[in-house]
Amino acid sequence: MASLHGEYMQYTTLGRTGLKVSVAGLGCGGHSRLGQKTGKTEQESISVVRQALDLGINLIDTAEAYGTERIVGKATQDVGRDQVVISTKKLCPDPEGNDPSGELRRGVEHSLKRLQTDYVDVFYLHGVRPKQYQYAYDTLAPVLGRLREEGKVRFLGVTEAFIPDPQHAMLKRALEDDCWDVVMVGFNLLNQSARQRVFPHTQAKNIGTMGMFAVRNALSRPAHLKKILAELRDKNQIDPALCEAPDVLGFLTDTGKAETLPAAAYRYCRYEPGLDSVLTGTGSVEHLKENITALLKEPLPLADCERLTTLFGQVDCVSGN
Repeated sequence: MASLHGEYMQYTTLGRTGLKVSVAGLGCGGHSRLGQKTGKTEQESISVVRQALDLGINLIDTAEAYGTERIVGKATQDVGRDQVVISTKKLCPDPEGNDPSGELRRGVEHSLKRLQTDYVDVFYLHGVRPKQYQYAYDTLAPVLGRLREEGKVRFLGVTEAFIPDPQHAMLKRALEDDCWDVVMVGFNLLNQSARQRVFPHTQAKNIGTMGMFAVRNALSRPAHLKKILAELRDKNQIDPALCEAPDVLGFLTDTGKAETLPAAAYRYCRYEPGLDSVLTGTGSVEHLKENITALLKEPLPLADCERLTTLFGQVDCVSGN
């Protein structure tokens, strides 16, 4: 295990996959894409992945659409393949295209080349919308099943498009089927709806869960939080008085509590029953260390968690982006 300021990475089992994964996963997408969206060099992005590995993170999530698969491939070449859990994804090919099944298969094979590996541990259909799901299940899931039989994919997954689908309509439908070993779900202190709508089903079927959107813009930019609070007020999802409060979430960072709001947000997700691993993404080694430090701290005080449920427990219309 790798140490960080006297703390140690913690591990859990990713549902029925049996994979032992770090409770923090390195997300290679988001706004940063390992720094590739913010002007970092390829070598700097590789350094972020290597630092994550040094800190004990063994779960790395990327995607064809992120443009970071090659970076992950280069960063993990000197690591034993059985020492790292790699997941990647592909958007659903156009069902009206000439050969959507073939396009998916070629996409998986291209991902393997970019990652410089013979297999991926989890391959997801990426950002599936509710109206896409039946097509994804009928046409694309069987392709992934055949790739699993060939040893190119170990486990099958599906990720939601949380921004346009903050009510988890797609995942609620997907969890009725038995072919998905892992799902990626949006969850944060502003939208806790997965607690009732997703996690009881994943827990009942022992489906692995990877959490995304723990922080994003709303919990890292005060001006954006005010904008989202106004939106929630207008949709009658919060007490209107919250929009007048000078610092509605200030209680999370009172003296002796979390150092920052993002740190509190990570801790809130880390200990949610039903979430196996929480993704964190950055292009900065120092920022990565801060995020991991937060994720390895003790849970938020129970009273604070209960207060968050009172404030935002009815919210299901925003992602926090």
